[in-house]
Amino acid sequence: MGNVLVWAVWLVAAFGCLGSAIAVISFSNPFFAAIALIGNLASLAVLFLLLSAEFLAAAQVLVYAGAVMVMFLFVIAYIGTETDAPFAGGPSWQTIAAVVAAGAILVEIVVAIGLKAGGRLSDGTEVDGLFGGPYEIGRIFLTDHLLAFEITSIVLLVAAVGGVILGSETRRGQTPESRR
Repeated sequence: MGNVLVWAVWLVAAFGCLGSAIAVISFSNPFFAAIALIGNLASLAVLFLLLSAEFLAAAQVLVYAGAVMVMFLFVIAYIGTETDAPFAGGPSWQTIAAVVAAGAILVEIVVAIGLKAGGRLSDGTEVDGLFGGPYEIGRIFLTDHLLAFEITSIVLLVAAVGGVILGSETRRGQTPESRR
């Protein structure tokens, strides 16, 4: 009975993750897209819980669905929804690249499922008790991946400052096009 429940929770979380990801890219209102992204992050947290990575699930909810999404919603509210849509006017190179990347991920998933079904992925890796724990994640962040961790914090800071600058220009009635 427990195995059926785990599979049911996994299916609900997986389809919730896929559905909210589709909603993020299909909503034209950026506020609703950000709310759908929060649903996606919560679904990922449930999948982390199923992998027995409780710390990662808590960090997913607190850091990403909490703090980062509050920042995104603040920037969206500050800039407003009347800004020009960057993807209006037909498919651009970004749309084509996104379709190609999605196709590549789909092929990778199909190959992985095929290898698993054929028994070629039967050698499982042993996971020790420290997997997903705060000590192990902190050790890896602050030793092996310190530079990437710090660069990410700088990128988030630049994004917040850029959002405030864009919002202040929009509030004064200026747009980047009117300054040219």
